[in-house]
Amino acid sequence: MADRLAAVRPRFIGAKASPGAARTRPRPGVIRSATGKATPFSRRRPLSTILDVSTQNPWRAQLAPYTVPDRRRSLLDLATSVVPYLLLWAAMAWSLSVSFWLCLALAVPASGFLLRSFIVFHDCCHGSFFASRRANTWVGRFTGLLVFTPFAAWRHSHAVHHATAGDLDRRGEGDVPTMTVAEYRAASPAARLGYRLFRNPLVLFGLGPIWSFVVYPRIWRRSMRTRVRNSVLATNVVLAATLAAVVWLVGWQTLLLVQTPVVLLAGGAGVWLFFVQHQFEDTYWESGEQWSYADAALRGSSYLKLPQPLQWLSGNIGLHHVHHLSARVPNYRLQAAHDALPVFADVPVLGIRDALRAPRLKLWDEERGRIVTFREARRRARVAAAA
Repeated sequence: MADRLAAVRPRFIGAKASPGAARTRPRPGVIRSATGKATPFSRRRPLSTILDVSTQNPWRAQLAPYTVPDRRRSLLDLATSVVPYLLLWAAMAWSLSVSFWLCLALAVPASGFLLRSFIVFHDCCHGSFFASRRANTWVGRFTGLLVFTPFAAWRHSHAVHHATAGDLDRRGEGDVPTMTVAEYRAASPAARLGYRLFRNPLVLFGLGPIWSFVVYPRIWRRSMRTRVRNSVLATNVVLAATLAAVVWLVGWQTLLLVQTPVVLLAGGAGVWLFFVQHQFEDTYWESGEQWSYADAALRGSSYLKLPQPLQWLSGNIGLHHVHHLSARVPNYRLQAAHDALPVFADVPVLGIRDALRAPRLKLWDEERGRIVTFREARRRARVAAAA
C-alpha cells in the first residue's frame, strides 16, 4: 500500500535536497528503547559497537536463522487469515437478510482477517513465506486478488521502498509523501494546500483506503516494465471476472454492502500502520552518502507495541525494524528475532498513544533532525525572522 500513497505525491517529492541544506542529525533528547530505558538519542551506541562488523552485511548473518520459512507455520498463517476472512465474508452476505447492522458488526473481524491476509501477501512478495519461489508467487497472486493488488507490480514497488526508506534524495516511491520545512516554505500556495489536504487524517485514512485498494492498483502506464504492466492487466481481468461471478451469485447490492465497509476498515488500519512505521517524531532521514541502510532500518522503522490480539491480526508488522533490517524474516519469526538479537535493544518504540498522535507530524525539519507539526514550523520561522 506504500506505493499507492506515493502515487498521489505532490510534484516536489523526489526532488534533491538543496546543497546548502543542513545534514540531518538526531536531535538531542530522550527516546524510549525496546528495553524501556530512556536513552539520549544523540548518545546511542554506533552500530559498529553492536553488530559484528567482520562481514560486509553483519546483520544478515545474525538474522539468518530466522529467515528460513517453516512450511507448517506458513500454512497455519494461511489457514488463520484467508479462510476466516472468506467465511466471514459469506456470513456478512447472509446477515443482510437479517440486519444490516449485523453485517456491519461482522465487518470488524472480517477486516482484521483481511489485514492479516495482506501480511501473507506481503511476505510472499518478499519471498519469505515459503522456501519455494513458485509457492510464494502463486499464493501471492491469490491473496493479491483478495486485497485487489497485482502481485508483481506491488513486489517491485515495495522492494524500492525497502531500498530507499529514509533517503531524502530518493523520496517518492513506496513511501508517504513528506516535505521538508524548507521545501514547504519554498512551495507555491497551491502546492502547500495540496500537501496539507493530503496529510489531513480524514483524507489520508478516510479516502486513502479507497485510492489504495480500489483505484490505484487498476492503473497501468506504458513506462512500466513489461512484467509489472502485465501483472496489473492480468489482475484486473481476473478480478473483474471474479467480481462478475460474485455479482451473479449474490447481486451487486450485496457485494457493495459487504465489501465497502471491509475495504474501508482494513484499508484505513493498513494505511495507519504503514504511516506510523516510518512517520514518528525521531525517525531517520538522511541525504546522499550520509544515508545508511542499517540506520534507516534501526532508527527509521518503529517498534509499534500492540496488544497481543492486534499484533496477531496485523501479522507482527509492528516489529517493523526487524522487517526492514531483513525482509526475508517471515512475519511469524519477527518477535523471536527481536527478542534474540542485542542490536534491537535500542530501537524506537511506539505505544498506541504515540501512534495515534503521529499523524500530527507533517514536515521534516533538517536542522533539528525530526518531524514537526505545521505549528512548530511556523513558530520556528517567526523566531528566525525576529532574530
